[in-house]
Amino acid sequence: MIPSLTLILLCQLAGEAAARAAGWPLPGPVLGMMLLLALLLLNDAAPAPRDAAPVGRAADGLLANLSLLFIPAGVGVVGRLDVIAAHGIGLAAALVASTLLGLAATALTFAAVARMTERGA
Repeated sequence: MIPSLTLILLCQLAGEAAARAAGWPLPGPVLGMMLLLALLLLNDAAPAPRDAAPVGRAADGLLANLSLLFIPAGVGVVGRLDVIAAHGIGLAAALVASTLLGLAATALTFAAVARMTERGA
């Protein structure tokens, strides 16, 4: 599990370094996830692919404890209650609007894919 966790963290580090070095507006962890996906796809395409199950087990272990990763964010919010008090209505409006837009995009994407799969079947 340690080598798999190391691979996951190295991909995240490489993504963060690439995002900062290039000045891209894309978050480093997203680039790292894309790098990990590319590495896993290359592993499957190799003549003698290695078992990727250890990476899956390490990822499952991280996901099982995902709630612990939200604690620093919660502490950060509590530490900036002055900003929430000053801009609370705007933040709430942005939160509601972005949630509704995300739901609408998901529903429209689902409907489009459902139509495409019905035609292809």
